[in-house]
Amino acid sequence: MEGRASRQGGNGRTKVDRRVPVGMITGHNRSRAQRSEAKRENWPGEGDRRTTERRYGPTIDPEEERRRPPGLGRELKEMERIMQERFVPRNEGGGLGARLKKLLTGGTLWEEIRRIQLRHRSEVVDEFGFDPKMADQMGPLLRFLYESYFRVELRGHANLPSSGRALLVANHSGTLPMDAAMLMMGMQREHEAHRMVRPLVEDFVYHAPVLGTIIRRMGGVRANFENAERLLERGRVAAVFPEGIQGIGKPFSQRYQLQRFGRGGFVKLALRTRSPIIPVAIVGAEEAYPLLFKFRGLARSTGVPFLPVTPTFPLLGPLGLVPLPSKWLILVGGPIYIHESFGARDWNNRVLVNKVAEQVRSTIQSMVDDTLAKRRSAFLG
Repeated sequence: MEGRASRQGGNGRTKVDRRVPVGMITGHNRSRAQRSEAKRENWPGEGDRRTTERRYGPTIDPEEERRRPPGLGRELKEMERIMQERFVPRNEGGGLGARLKKLLTGGTLWEEIRRIQLRHRSEVVDEFGFDPKMADQMGPLLRFLYESYFRVELRGHANLPSSGRALLVANHSGTLPMDAAMLMMGMQREHEAHRMVRPLVEDFVYHAPVLGTIIRRMGGVRANFENAERLLERGRVAAVFPEGIQGIGKPFSQRYQLQRFGRGGFVKLALRTRSPIIPVAIVGAEEAYPLLFKFRGLARSTGVPFLPVTPTFPLLGPLGLVPLPSKWLILVGGPIYIHESFGARDWNNRVLVNKVAEQVRSTIQSMVDDTLAKRRSAFLG
C-alpha cells in the first residue's frame, strides 16, 4: 500500500509508518489539516521553527513592524510623544522642558549646575576679573544713583582723550568709596567715546567678602604698581585716589581738605608709561557719609581699617549704610603731560616725584575750593 511502509525495529518487530503524503489527503481531511497547521504556526514556541522563531530588537522591514502587535516599548514611546505635545512648548530648544529632560537622564547634571552658577556671570572675564554681564546687571542701580539719587553733574569730561592711555587722579572722600563708581558711570555715559574707567581699589575693599567681588566684577583693579602699569600699557584709562584710607577716614570737620598724596606713586607711573595726568575734583561725597568719629580697635577683628560712626550708622543698623542724598559735582581738569618735561628715567628721582605730586594735589585742592564756593547747598546744589 502506497501510504504505508514497513521497517525493521531493533527487537525484530515490524513498525508501520503511518505518515500519509499530502497529495493523498482530499476533501474535509485536507481543510482540517491546513487549519490545524496554521493554528499551530501562530502559537509562539510551537509549530515550525522557521515560521515561529522569536525576534528580539527592531526590524528593518516596515511592513512587518506595522503588522506586529503593539508592545510595551511602543506604548511608552506613544505616551512620551503625547506628553511632549501637550505639555512641552514647541520651541523648547533651551527651555525648561528640555533642561528637565536632560537633568533626569543624568548626563548633563554638572552642566545644569554650572549654568545655574553662571546665570548672573560671564563664562570669560578679563585678566583683572571684569565681568561684562554682571556690569550690565548692576547698570540700572548705578544709573539710579548717578541720575536720580546723587544727581551727579559731570563737567570738563571732554578733557579726557577719546582714545589712548590716561591716568585720572582724584580726591578721595566719603566713608564708603562710592566716588570711584560715580566717576566710572559718568565717563561711560557722558563722554563722547563712552570710555571705561578702571579704578585702582585699596586692598581692604578689594578683599572684602561681598563688596570686593562686586567691585572686581564691575571693573575695579587691585591697587598696585604692576596692575596700573599693565592697564596703561594696553591703552586703558586708570583712576587713582592717592589719599587712600586717609582720604575716606578723615572726620567731617576736615571735609574737602586733601591729605598727603602718599609717596607719589602715580607720578612714577605716569613717567614710566608716558601717560597724561588728568586731575579730577569730586564734591558731594563728604555729605553722603559724614564721618563723626571712628573706632580702630573694634575694626581689627573684621579686617577693615576702622569702624565708622555717622549720624545714621550704627544707630539705624544696616539701614544706616544707605547714603544721604547729597548733590554731587565732578570736575575734570586739563591734562598734565609731565613726560614731555621729564624722561622715563626720572621716575627714580624722589625729590622730583614728590614735587610733581604736591603740584597735582594743589591743583585738585584749588578745583575743589572753587566748586565749593559756587555751590549753594550740599543737597540742592
